[in-house]
Amino acid sequence: MAEKNEYLKEVIKHFDIKQHDVIKLVDAMENMAFSARDLNRAAKIFDMMLRDKNCAVILTLAGSLFSAGLKRIVYDMIENNMVDAIVSTGAIMVDQDFFEALGFKHYLGTPFVDDNELRELHIDRIYDTFIDEDELRICDDTTAAIFDSLEPKPYSSRELIWHFGKYLEDNGGPKADDSVIWAAYKNNVPIFVPAFSDCSAGFGIVMHQHKNPGKHLSFDSGKDFLELTQIKLHNNETGIFMIGGGVPKNFTQDIVVAADILKEDSPMHKYAIQITVADVRDGALSSSTLKEASSWGKVETTYEQMVYSEATLAMPLVAGYAYHKGAWKNRNKREFQKLFTKETQPV
Repeated sequence: MAEKNEYLKEVIKHFDIKQHDVIKLVDAMENMAFSARDLNRAAKIFDMMLRDKNCAVILTLAGSLFSAGLKRIVYDMIENNMVDAIVSTGAIMVDQDFFEALGFKHYLGTPFVDDNELRELHIDRIYDTFIDEDELRICDDTTAAIFDSLEPKPYSSRELIWHFGKYLEDNGGPKADDSVIWAAYKNNVPIFVPAFSDCSAGFGIVMHQHKNPGKHLSFDSGKDFLELTQIKLHNNETGIFMIGGGVPKNFTQDIVVAADILKEDSPMHKYAIQITVADVRDGALSSSTLKEASSWGKVETTYEQMVYSEATLAMPLVAGYAYHKGAWKNRNKREFQKLFTKETQPV
């Protein structure tokens, strides 16, 4: 059997949109057909979101995106005021971003491998990417330690992700300087993880609650929904940039309905783009079209675009196009984190 270090050798490198001006490439796609033209229109709609001074941009993330090399794109979007709030799966934010912020890495791998041998070596596989399971356990333990340090009460995922950022700040900053959680902490961009148990934080909460059966913190999903809805109520005009589907997609679309219940004249999301490879024919959430969402009163159809493409191909082009167009330079920072309680604000 091979040694562990024979598998964990070449590190995944994150794509840097700043280094690649894709404007001419994406503009050339306008006069093509099929997914190329769809991608061109999506890139233009994202640029429109950034140029619309009344529009708040919500980014949703699902799938194994950061392990695949897309983390720095989101980091640069935060640092350059291209996103105002993020809704994500737990795996992306904790098992991938926070994991790397602790100093660990994802590695180039292959699907053509003996998975039983990987299991024996404590190596986890995400298609063609490898992760050290022993390092993931350290990530689990760190989340439990953070939970142990907090006042025992219900928390929204936004509050807890803020504390993850504070942990990195208090411990000298992340060991990978492109941490999304850390960037969001510094820039007051709230991150929501509506299915927070489905990641390393889930293992951490199991350890924390088992250790403290009578007095422990808990995840408050209702508070998550209320807080993201409050963003919609505070900033009526919104655009959503969705990578993948799942819970982040539906959670973010649902705030329009929740806001409408609380405030009768709350408008639908004005802009919406989604990058996905999911097939719409099985009626699944991840593949449901933005036009379908309009029937639920969630998304306007004037500026919406589905892009049927794998995320590592399409996201660098759409985000890179908007970055090099430069509309973000004239946006006002919304800092939605400041809408919430003082105890989660930097001193």
